[in-house]
Amino acid sequence: MLRVSSQAFEIDNLLATCSPFNVRAALCGGGARLATLAPEPPQRHLAGVEDHGKIEWRVSDGLVDYAEALTFMETRAAAIRAGEAAECVWLLEHPPLFTAGTSADPAELFNPSGFPVHEAGRGGRYTYHGPGQRVGYLMLDLERRGRDVRRLVHSLEGWIIATLAELGVAAHRANGRIGIWVGDGPEEAKIAALGIRIKRWVTLHGFAINVSPDLSHFGGIVPCGISEFGVTSLEALGKETPMMRVDMALKRGFPGFLKDLSQSCKVA
Repeated sequence: MLRVSSQAFEIDNLLATCSPFNVRAALCGGGARLATLAPEPPQRHLAGVEDHGKIEWRVSDGLVDYAEALTFMETRAAAIRAGEAAECVWLLEHPPLFTAGTSADPAELFNPSGFPVHEAGRGGRYTYHGPGQRVGYLMLDLERRGRDVRRLVHSLEGWIIATLAELGVAAHRANGRIGIWVGDGPEEAKIAALGIRIKRWVTLHGFAINVSPDLSHFGGIVPCGISEFGVTSLEALGKETPMMRVDMALKRGFPGFLKDLSQSCKVA
């Protein structure tokens, strides 16, 4: 079990300047296929799961280039603000990479594998993404769903906890640490990370659930400068889980997330 820490989120209500979005397919190092970002039909494995109104669900095959994902999120968020596009939940995987938040300290980046490092435009320090991690990017309109950032984070945590419970893993929040955790005491470890940014009350970024990533890759950074907590995955916990099963659990739990998000009461 490797030692890592929590990850911060940021609120940014400045207007984003979005460049036109260009779709392309490419190859990443090692020959893994990068997914195209063209609009995709509903994935077959989600077809039998309840739909959620006008929110679009996308699931990308292959590995999605991080810079292109950022461009898509920025462009889609601007279109949502303008009333020109539906809200969106996007499930994907990235090739191995690190992202740097606005408070990233170069001394906390070891990167012996030489993975790319991307400026994420969010708060916090360094994080890792890679194959075997189910990343979920949420582009939701909080003008419609409530301008309550604490409620958003609380609801997102609850959604991930419920998803993991369906997959046979008991997970929890940790006081003072964002993210989702399993175990307790010296065995406590992080299984999912959260990183939310908000621009003019439309959300970007989201979460990353460790399904079966190479946990050694987390050793290339010290997120937030803290090293006393571990990182784990469904696979490391003995729960070998196909990614499509994770997707189905996420979609089944989505109505509960939306219901909790719409609650008017504040989170203590």
